[in-house]
Amino acid sequence: MADILTLGELLIDLTQTGTDDNGCGVFTAFPGGAPANVAVAAARLGASTGFIGKVGNDAFGKSLAETLKKEGVDTSGLYASDEVPTTLAIVAVDEKGEREFSFYRTPGADTQLTQEEATAALKGADGKYPLILHVGSLSLTTSPSKEACAAAILKAKENGVLISYDPNYRAALWESEEKAIEMMKEVLPYADVLKVSDEEMVMLTGTSDFEEGSRILASNGISLVLITLGADGVFVRCGENTETIPGFSVKVADTNGAGDTFHGAMLRQLADKMKSENSELTFDDLRGYVTYANKAASITCSRSGAIPAMPTADEVAAD
Repeated sequence: MADILTLGELLIDLTQTGTDDNGCGVFTAFPGGAPANVAVAAARLGASTGFIGKVGNDAFGKSLAETLKKEGVDTSGLYASDEVPTTLAIVAVDEKGEREFSFYRTPGADTQLTQEEATAALKGADGKYPLILHVGSLSLTTSPSKEACAAAILKAKENGVLISYDPNYRAALWESEEKAIEMMKEVLPYADVLKVSDEEMVMLTGTSDFEEGSRILASNGISLVLITLGADGVFVRCGENTETIPGFSVKVADTNGAGDTFHGAMLRQLADKMKSENSELTFDDLRGYVTYANKAASITCSRSGAIPAMPTADEVAAD
């Protein structure tokens, strides 16, 4: 069994990478989907990872499956649908590298993962469960993936698996912001590690103060809260200890996948710590982990695409 399993969407990011001579947008079909991105990011940095989800039994789906395999991600939990096509996300990028999303997902194959499929994939052929299960919020937008995600979280909790959660808000996939907040909050009491953007923190807590917002989030029983602040770094809360860890300055090409790279880098380091003889996590450890993850994310920002832009361990280690 892989040390880190991620569950959720694996899709095609049709990302604008330029314009042609007529001023029309030129798009490239990048592999993407936040949980899949996290699995690849951690794998590129040396972690043992696997992915649970569903794609269409079509050219895009087959390409995505091959991408994960090429990256060393275990795909034994990846299912293919003959009835529903692979989900597409259209990603427009502005001059600052910021993204705007629209989706072809009514339904998309990622929403068709079932409870039985998700829980079966949690347990390896060796009878073991992963150290960490990472989930996002987009699986919660519709059934049956909503029930599949919930069942996987409960099964993992029952078997001592650490739960990592990223309430990755995409307005286009929810019927309303109010419904999104309601559903995103449902997972908080089960999470051990939480990563949110500063905007998502405000949505979930009603405050823009990082000390107060992180305290409210941690009150759900969450041990580690990570609030990403873009170029300003990451605000960290672990118990009563808080600190803003600065980021790295780079020329931004595309921010797509940066947060997932950060999260994958954090999970790889946390998994390593869990396997070590001294598994007690200190705040000094966290400072180093977040700095490393910030550097990995900055490299992703300097390139186009999500998965193709993610760095290797050697690249992060380089000066």
